[in-house]
Amino acid sequence: MTNVIVVIGAGSIGQAIARRVSAGKHVLLGDLHQDRVDAAAKVLSDAGFEVSAAIVDVSSRESVHALVETATAIGSITGVIHAAGVSPTQASSATILKVDLYGTALVLEEFGNVIAHGGAGIVIASQSGHRLAALTPEKNKALATTPVDELLALPMLQPDHVTDPLHAYQISKRGNALRVMAEAVRWGKRGARVNTISPGIIFTPLAKDELAGSRGEGYRRMIALSAVGHSGTPDEVGAVGALLMGPDGGFITGSDFLMDGGVTAAYWYGELAPK
Repeated sequence: MTNVIVVIGAGSIGQAIARRVSAGKHVLLGDLHQDRVDAAAKVLSDAGFEVSAAIVDVSSRESVHALVETATAIGSITGVIHAAGVSPTQASSATILKVDLYGTALVLEEFGNVIAHGGAGIVIASQSGHRLAALTPEKNKALATTPVDELLALPMLQPDHVTDPLHAYQISKRGNALRVMAEAVRWGKRGARVNTISPGIIFTPLAKDELAGSRGEGYRRMIALSAVGHSGTPDEVGAVGALLMGPDGGFITGSDFLMDGGVTAAYWYGELAPK
């Protein structure tokens, strides 16, 4: 049977991980935008991978379920790379919560129902989730385990509590890591694993938008005052993704891997610390 790697979000990071883990497998690329998914499919196809492309809106259960059905019709789903999302510069608080938080929970649930024994998943979260103040155990559990279709109704996610897009992004990304921890229990019953990677500023088109936007000066300061002093590359995220999805990562599940060049360390204990 054909083994399928599903990549949701056809950007640089999703492609970088896919290139590391998809040799001899069928890559199903899903994205909201036809031009983007077609361009990514051509790049991977030209590099020798067997590729199909599909349109998916992760904020729609019907759309995500349709992608699941497309994937299972091709073969056995042995890998899921979820790299779709929107940033504080691109979207409103409500859209960020619907795409980044609800959409991720939906992908984890739908693909967790069909992931193959021995399969593995990666969710791309963000360093931003590590800069949110500690939540109560009750809020952590709510973000991790509330039924997907009830998630956006949580009191903590209402407009009077989530007051701006950056806060929405931070709580979404914290929620991604918590959700993956809870889903790892369920995926484990199928003999599969799932983890999050929380990248810092990775040089992608999205990062270019952020650096050119209203928060650009703050991002440049983060890079300058981080331990390594520079941004990361998609290939570096790809290397961590390959570890987590491959046999060397077989004892790792339900974990979050922060790779931000030391920005979070500087935020809590260094020169980026809030005054």
